[in-house]
Amino acid sequence: MIFLAALVLLTSCASVSSQNSLPEGFVYVTDVIPTAQLEIRYCSDDNFVGTVIDGYEAPKAILTVEAAQALKKAADELYEKGYYIKIFDAYRSQRAVDHFVRWSKDLDDTKMKEKYYPDLDKSVLFEQGYIAAKSSHSRGSTVDLTLVEIATGEEVDMGSGFDFFGEISNHGTDLITPEQEKNRNILRDAMVNAGFEVYPEEWWHYTLKDEPYPDTYFDFPVR
Repeated sequence: MIFLAALVLLTSCASVSSQNSLPEGFVYVTDVIPTAQLEIRYCSDDNFVGTVIDGYEAPKAILTVEAAQALKKAADELYEKGYYIKIFDAYRSQRAVDHFVRWSKDLDDTKMKEKYYPDLDKSVLFEQGYIAAKSSHSRGSTVDLTLVEIATGEEVDMGSGFDFFGEISNHGTDLITPEQEKNRNILRDAMVNAGFEVYPEEWWHYTLKDEPYPDTYFDFPVR
């Protein structure tokens, strides 16, 4: 039993949140959108690094108040169309971004290549912009998400998985089916209507256009 408990801690971060309060101006997304589903990949080993990322102490989604309120507007629109939102990542600390940068420099660590970047050499990930020294997520108003059908409980087919590094993840790619493009557009239209900006290279990534901290990169942990 002790071994099993240790194994869980090694492969995912704690599910019980700290009682510490968030910095002023930030909220837990599920407090604003109770129907939002969470699959915080960086709080597990199911991500392109293959381990829990620094700064993720609990599988929580945190956003600025403004971003969370805008996301609720999008979630309400999507709910009326038969979808829940599922969040993969929201606020991300600078220490997490630093972890990504360190990983990108270790060219021998390619254990997650097959799932996340099968067509790319790890040595080009930084120069091609898949990894960067700063992330909009650290400003607190960026969210990575997809759709879940309310009727079936299944994720909608978007043509590529979250954090897949490649052209197929781009908006406007011709590598996906018309149905997959339609699904992406349902998410995109709701997010744009709510005041978010599209990131052309990643169908799941949206940043609040009028974000409250455009020049501040926070480093408090997700807990």
